[in-house]
Amino acid sequence: MPLIPEEPQIHESAQGPRATPASGRTAPTPRPVPGPRPVAPPRPGRPGPLRPTPPVQRAPRDVAAKPGPSAPAAPVPATPAAATPQVQLIPASAEGALDAAEEAVDLLLDSGRAPGDLLVITTGEQHAWAAHELSFGETSYWAQHDAGDDVFYADAGNVGRAAVRPVVVVAVNGGSDATAATALPLALARAGALLIVCGDPQRINAVLGTGV
Repeated sequence: MPLIPEEPQIHESAQGPRATPASGRTAPTPRPVPGPRPVAPPRPGRPGPLRPTPPVQRAPRDVAAKPGPSAPAAPVPATPAAATPQVQLIPASAEGALDAAEEAVDLLLDSGRAPGDLLVITTGEQHAWAAHELSFGETSYWAQHDAGDDVFYADAGNVGRAAVRPVVVVAVNGGSDATAATALPLALARAGALLIVCGDPQRINAVLGTGV
C-alpha cells in the first residue's frame, strides 16, 4: 500500500508577512467622517470691517503765513565825498620851477608811477615837449593826451581841457598872478591823489588860500 505524503501543516508563523509599522513612524490616526464644520468663533481682538481712513488735514497752500512786523529799513549810507588830493610844495624860484617839476616827475616815475598818471602844467613858458608837439597841430597833440600812456605837458591856458590824472605837477614858472590864481585851483581839481606845486611858497599860499 503506497504511502500518501502528509499534507504540510500550516503554522501560524507561516502566514504571510504582516504590515509592521516602520520603526519611529506613528501609525496614522483614523480621520473622522467629514461632516458640516461648525462656524469658527471670531478671534478676540480682530477688527471688524475696515473703515475708510479719514483724510489728513493739511493747511491750504494758498494761505500764506502772515508776516510779522517788518524791521525798520536800514539807513542808506551817505555817499562819501570825493577825497581831497594831497598837496605838496617844492620851493623854487620862477626860473627854477620848471627844473624842479622835471625832478619831481623823475622821482615819481622811479617810485613806480606810470607815465600816464602824470600831468605837468606850466604857468609861464611852455614845456619844450608841449611846444614841439603843438607844432604838428592840436589834433595830434590832444590825441596823445587822450591816449593817456605818457606824461602830458600843458600850459595854464589848457588846464580846463585836461582830464583828471592821479598826479598833477604845476610849475609856477612865470605868468601873472591872475594866471596862477586860475591855474592852481583847476590843477587841484584835476589831481586825483596828489598835487605838487613848484614855485614861490608865499605866492602859492596866497593863491590857494591855505598853507602848504
